[in-house]
Order: sequence, then structure tokens, then C-alpha cells
Amino acid sequence: MERLQQIASQATASVAPPPPPAHPLDPLSPQEIKAVSAVILEHYKGKQLTFNTITLREPIKRAYYEWKEKNGPAPPRLAYYVVVEKGVNGVQEGVVDVASLTVALSKSTDGVQPILTPHDLQATEEIVRSDPRVIRQCEIVGIPKEEMKNVYCDAWTIGYDERWGASRRLQQALMYWRSDEDDSHYSHPLDFCPIVDMNEGKVIYIDIPNRRRQVSKHKHSSFHPKHVAEKFGTPENPSGFRQDDTPYNVTQPNGVSFKMTGHVMEWSNFKFHIGFNYREGIVLSDMTYNDHGNERPLFHRISLSEMIVPYGCPDFPHQRKHALDIGEYGAGYCTNPLALGCDCKGVIHYMDAHFTDKAGEALTVKNAVCIHEEDDGLLFKHSDFRDDFQTTVVTRGKKLIVSQIFTAANYEYCLYWIFRQDGTIKLEVRLTGILNTFVCGEDEDVGKWGTQVYPQVNAHNHQHLFSLRLDPRIDGDNNSASTSDAASGDGETGSTQNMYGNAFYAKKTVFKTVADSLTNATTTRTWDIFNPSKINKFSGKPSSYKLVSTWASPLLAKEGSLVRKRAPWAAYTTEVVPYRDDDLGYGRLYPSGEHVAQWSGDGSRGMREWIGNGEDKIENTDILLFHTFGITHFPAPEDFPVMPTEIFDLMLRPRHFFTENPVLDVKPSYAKTTTEVKQGLTGTDTCSLNVDKTSRLAFAETSSCCKK
Repeated sequence: MERLQQIASQATASVAPPPPPAHPLDPLSPQEIKAVSAVILEHYKGKQLTFNTITLREPIKRAYYEWKEKNGPAPPRLAYYVVVEKGVNGVQEGVVDVASLTVALSKSTDGVQPILTPHDLQATEEIVRSDPRVIRQCEIVGIPKEEMKNVYCDAWTIGYDERWGASRRLQQALMYWRSDEDDSHYSHPLDFCPIVDMNEGKVIYIDIPNRRRQVSKHKHSSFHPKHVAEKFGTPENPSGFRQDDTPYNVTQPNGVSFKMTGHVMEWSNFKFHIGFNYREGIVLSDMTYNDHGNERPLFHRISLSEMIVPYGCPDFPHQRKHALDIGEYGAGYCTNPLALGCDCKGVIHYMDAHFTDKAGEALTVKNAVCIHEEDDGLLFKHSDFRDDFQTTVVTRGKKLIVSQIFTAANYEYCLYWIFRQDGTIKLEVRLTGILNTFVCGEDEDVGKWGTQVYPQVNAHNHQHLFSLRLDPRIDGDNNSASTSDAASGDGETGSTQNMYGNAFYAKKTVFKTVADSLTNATTTRTWDIFNPSKINKFSGKPSSYKLVSTWASPLLAKEGSLVRKRAPWAAYTTEVVPYRDDDLGYGRLYPSGEHVAQWSGDGSRGMREWIGNGEDKIENTDILLFHTFGITHFPAPEDFPVMPTEIFDLMLRPRHFFTENPVLDVKPSYAKTTTEVKQGLTGTDTCSLNVDKTSRLAFAETSSCCKK
């Protein structure tokens, strides 16, 4: 990277500065985006620009907490931008001071390509449909040229192809055919792959396999209601849908339990800021927990900072299928407007997201974030056997869910940030959408790299791996991290240390250097993030949050592979590095680097740069923890033509943070002491069917709990 040049640009937009936000971490408003784009156009006056990114450049941590906790000045309001100049390789990027509407930093970066936008994906289809060479290839595999309107493509990042490197802005077009516009094209993949130059708007090459495969003549396998009726409908049930599916409604007659002040959420002792950007999507910041009047810091920032979906077929050109979806497309740019479907249920609060379009105008995605509550089952319960379990306490809980759904070509990623009343933070990922498919011959053995999920449809093995970025502030500044492994006690059975051979304990290994933190998952391993200066008065152990993650598939691509080079963070389950700020902005955000598209994986950038020689100290200091988690997917027919959700999750739970069960102050749903049982008193009852009028028995039978 060339050194940033300080620009003393006094070129200001012909508009007044937009009003300041309610909170320094609030995303840029549409007015701010428009004002910033005007500054950029003036700065590059006379040049033809395509806008790629205008987003908040978050204030550095030090400046933020000087404002919040020390009555210091508000941090500067900065916007980061990326534009593409016609005829110039690479990108133009920089920072605009929003308050003064001046360019604070500007640079030209060669040898990189910017993130792909939804407009890029949409434009690719028309480019390939009208190309004579693509039309010819369609004819070769059995599609006449008059059928080109029914030829579709999924535009994918090319990953990296040594024939062009990053010299041109490229996409690979994965080709399909539909019998009509309502069919799902994934059951009719084609065998060739055009390469499209997005800046020139044309096909520059077509990869053609040695073995040609004709387009399938089998009926399309689709999933919309009319297709379900065609598959399963009967005269008695023409829709084909199950008839035992009665409605399930959620009511909160007194409204929600959470409070939103702008982007700041307060719910059941939690308080945090909800942000959203083009790349990571949801960002949770400045998270605290009110412990009976003591507001205790938890995390400065939590987000999904990167992901990779490497496919396991070694045949050319399938090695290029290893999308870094967050860095190459953006979980924000690809987010769904949730009002279009029943993505959330109950009493809902929505938040919009704002981006730039290619002309620099503000583009709004309505209802990009859904916030709602759900029943969380039992928080705790205990009954006493001594009086036939009449002495009892039952406390039910609620959970708060902050969610988004983004579509990366064929797959949907449903992200649910879940807060429980006991201080636990969960991230649940639901993976759905449609398998990426490739055509196979009528009698072809697809081998071990994939599965035939439908006639002439081969779905390749692949992984979905995410990088969770945690910027901890557990009980204040300066944290440490460690592994925690369940280990058998020392000494053989019969020894004085372990006479009966049954001893085991939590073996904790504190990370002192970055090299120590490069760990991988084991069957019982968890990780602790803790404040060594805050010791629990009962346990004598440091105040901690424990990372519990059982879905931690190892990266299966081998050392030296393109996948490992481009996603160096995925080689480990955890990496802990010191926090660093960069020029005028928040540093160490993206573990595959700032500009991911068409990166070869060579050189020192992102996680590879941050790890360095591994000697940086990370004990009792300002740290970042990156955690790789996800699944390995071997497709099956049950995953087609559209996948039922596959669910994986992780959680951060308090350990030695509280001195007792933190939900004792949640009102019980039902409770009776032994004294109340003996005296025939009611105790506490908010949930029996005598009291809860929204619940009832499913059938006509009576229940002893309902008898008066």
C-alpha cells in the first residue's frame, strides 16, 4: 500500500453540511451520503466516476470513550469512500470530513479491485445473453438462440485467476437455463463459464470443459406454490400443501420490553448500539450490562468480519469457487428488505440501511434489520421431591433478537444475534437458499467431489466458514484470552493424586503472545476472554466471558492452496492480535484485507500482517479475538430444489462475571415455598391456565393444574 497522502482540499460541496447524528456510531444518513458524494465529485472534477462505497468511518476507540466517559469532544464525523475512475486501473479511495465537507485523505490504490455490488450482479446477465460467443455455446449444449431470454447466470467473483490477476475487474458467470421465468434454473446448469470484464461491459473469455455436457431435458425442479401444486396436488387437496398446519400467532398486549433511542438498544440490563454497514451488515457496539446499578462494559464491538465458501472439486475452473462473500460482495449490500416476507414474527421494530448507488445517490434498503422478542423457555427451575414437587420455582425468560438476512447469489444467510436475560449473547446462523450446481451427464459418475441431487445435477462439496471479530472490554480496558480444555486429573488411578481415577478439571492456557493464540478447536475446547484485574470475590477467578463454539469445522483446503492464501484467518479457530488504529479511522477490521476481490493471497495483509512473527504481546492489553466457525456441507437430495434451514450457532456466556445467578431478579412464572404449600397459599402464579388466558388445552381433557 502506498503511503496515504494528506490532501489540503478546500473543495467543498455546494450544499450545507448535513445535521449531526444522534450518536457518533450511527450509520451515515441519506443526507450525509448525498453530501459526501457531492464533495467527491467536486474533488475529482472532470473525471468519470462510478461510486462503489460511501460508509461511516467509525471513530477510533480512544476518541469514542473520551467523548462518552470523560466528557470529551465528539469524535470527528468521517466517511470512507471508494470510487472507480473510468480508464484507470485500481480504485480511488479516501476519507471525507462530513462536518466541514472537505476531503481529509485521498489516494489511488493500484492492483486491487473494489467490492462487487448488486448492480454488478444484475448487469452481468444482460452482458452474457447478448454475446455471440455465449449464444454459440448455448447452441452447442442444446439451447437455440431464440431461447436466450431464458438463459440466466449467477455472477460470481472470480476469486483469483492468474491469467488476469487484478488487472481487470472480472466476474465469472455460472450459466443456467430456465424453461420459463418462474422456474428455478439450478436444475438446469450449463457446462461453460464466461468471464466478464465489468468495466468494459463485455465477455472477454469463455472457459469450456474438455468433456461437453448437453443441457438436461428433465423437468425443472422448482419450489414456488404453483410448482408444489403440480408436484403434490390432488383433487381433494389441489394446493398440495399439508393441511394440518394451523396458524401460530405471537401477542404482546403490553408492547415490547425493549427501548430504542435512535440506534441505542436497552433491554433487560443490556445496552448497546446497533449499527449497519455495506460490508459486515449488523455491527453491535459499546455493549454494557447494568448489574444492579453498576454499568459494566462487555464488548466495544462485535461483527462478522469475513466469510469464505470454498468448494471441494479440484477440476478447472471449479477451483475459482471460493467466495469471500463479506469482502467480495458485502453482507450489507446483499441484505434483504425484510418487509417483503414473514422473516420476523410478533411485535417488530425495523431499521433501514442506507448505501450509495453507482451515481452517488443515496439508496435505502427498507427494513434491513428486524428486532423482536421471543419466548426463551425456562431460565431456571427447581422442585422439591419431599412434598411431591409442590415446593417449586419456575422462571421463564424472553430473548431479544436482532437479525438480518442476506443473499449471496444462490445462498441465503439468516443471521440472528440473540440476547438472553442471564447475560448470554448468542449468534445463530440459518443457512438456506439453493445449492450451487453443475451439469453432469445422464450416466456420469460424479465421483467423490459432489452428489447428484437431481437428474443431471451435480452439487459439489463445500464449506461455509465465518470470521467472528470480537473487540472485548470485559469489565473495562485491558483484557486477556485463553483456551479452556477439559482435562483428566494428574496421576494414574490408584495414585495419591487421583486414587479413584475420576478426577478432571478445566485446564486454562493463557495466551501471552499472538503465536500462542493460533489455536484450533478440540472436542471439549472453549475459550475465555477475561479481565485479569477484576477478580470474582467468591471464585477467586477473573471476570470472564466464555466463547462456546461447537461448530468449528477445520479448513480442508491444503497448505499452499489459493483458498488458504486468500483466507489466512481460516487456518485457525482463533487468532488474538493487539488492537491498532489506522489513519483517521478504525483499524484491523477485515482479516483478508481492505480490498478482497481478485486478491492473489500473496503478500502481507490482513491477518497475515497482524500475526507477523507472532511475538506481539497480547496479555492484559487491548486485544481483538477472531474466531473461525461454520460447517462442512456434503449435499444430499434433501437439500434440493431449495434447502431447509441448516442451523449452527455459538455463544458468549458470563463466567465469574456475576457473584450469583443473574436472573434471580426476573419475576418467577410460578413459585411456592414449603410454607406456602403447607398453608395452602397461592404463592406466585402468572402461568397456570387459570391465570394465563392466552394459553389453553389442546384438546377437551381437563388438567389438575386448571381445577379450582
